[in-house]
Amino acid sequence: MKIKRKKAMFFILTIIGILIVGTVLFLQHPLFGKQPSGERLQHIHQSKNYKNGQFHNLSPTPALAEGVSYFSAIKEMLFPKTQHTRPTDSIPYVKTSLTDLKIQDHFLIWFGHSSYYMKIDGRSFLIDPVLTKNASPLYGTNNSFKGADIYTYDSIPKVDVLILTHDHYDHLDYTTFKKMKDKITKIICPLGVGEHLEYWGFPKENITELNWHENASLDESIQITATPARHFSGRSFKRNTTLWASYVLQTKNLKLYLGGDSGYDTHFKEIGEKFGPFDLAILENGQYDHKWKYIHMLPDEVIKASLDLNAKRFFPVHSSKFKLANHPWKEPLEKVSKFSKEQNILMISPKIGEIVYLNQPNQSFEKWWENVN
Repeated sequence: MKIKRKKAMFFILTIIGILIVGTVLFLQHPLFGKQPSGERLQHIHQSKNYKNGQFHNLSPTPALAEGVSYFSAIKEMLFPKTQHTRPTDSIPYVKTSLTDLKIQDHFLIWFGHSSYYMKIDGRSFLIDPVLTKNASPLYGTNNSFKGADIYTYDSIPKVDVLILTHDHYDHLDYTTFKKMKDKITKIICPLGVGEHLEYWGFPKENITELNWHENASLDESIQITATPARHFSGRSFKRNTTLWASYVLQTKNLKLYLGGDSGYDTHFKEIGEKFGPFDLAILENGQYDHKWKYIHMLPDEVIKASLDLNAKRFFPVHSSKFKLANHPWKEPLEKVSKFSKEQNILMISPKIGEIVYLNQPNQSFEKWWENVN
């Protein structure tokens, strides 16, 4: 019996050892990026919102709401009770060819979730491109919805400016970046994120890292300002060593707010007072939960943010491509559409691939999700 027990114990320890070694080796994969170091880290230390080895939000921001334990949050993620978190039908789309598009200026095309392409004043912009079928470091664990994956890195022409809001996998995708390396001219990102990009082979001189309230001028007519968001960062177990941000994009004739991921807070009002009114605010709406309400907005808070920003119309994104939270997949659009109607706020709802004309504020869109199961 003792020999059998020893053999069983040896077998268990061997399996545990293999799993530990496998995990350590897997974490060496370049997709996890690299922690800021050297001159970049010295620059980070000068940031007012960087303390004790990590960045902080303007307001205290716990990862989970009061009374919620990590155990209960993980349990719900692993054993969800919510139904219909993924569509059974294909997400409707319009297959607009960006390479053959005859419209030269002032348009936006959404690719699902938080990825979109814009052409303004002769410059092309690509924001948070995740143009693969997976929003996770583990292949096949978070596949995109059917129909939401029609745009890939091959669909995108050369890009003048790529803008990143933070380094999470559903916003900064390793495969997309490696495949598009030769198409990207300039990258604007928050402090520290450039370390990942240089590690992946992007030239340092092509990367501009911004702290909150810093700006980059592309020319006399286009200025991009990094503004606060209420979120967090990290691609492995270590969090908040890189910054997260929203952006204000100003041109001669347009003013846009590029929201990124954020919980609701006072920064929306402050940005609205300083930079508003906005012709369009692009705001996160989806993959939320009351359990982590401080780092992702709920639909009613999206309306508050739009009002705070003094936006003429808003575009809810961060939905309709990946399941990252336990709510019915169409609930974010149903709720924010209802709330926007009640508050008489102009919301746009393009299909994936549908052209949004940035200089046509009265352009109308279908509630395309209503007939999708």
